Amino acid sequence: MIPKDPVMLLSYMNLKLRDFYPSLEAFCEDTGEDITLITDILASIEYHYDAERNRFV
Repeated sequence: MIPKDPVMLLSYMNLKLRDFYPSLEAFCEDTGEDITLITDILASIEYHYDAERNRFV
């Protein structure tokens, strides 16, 4: 289960992407999380996924 708080989610996602997954898609496929939900929550605090850097910036 992913954190509900956007700032905590940002930290959680960037850690997972940095240490365990080559892409956001791979994370969502492996965990069953909804990619749209994650990106929408983080967009609400003005963070967007950068595929080249494999992190939310």
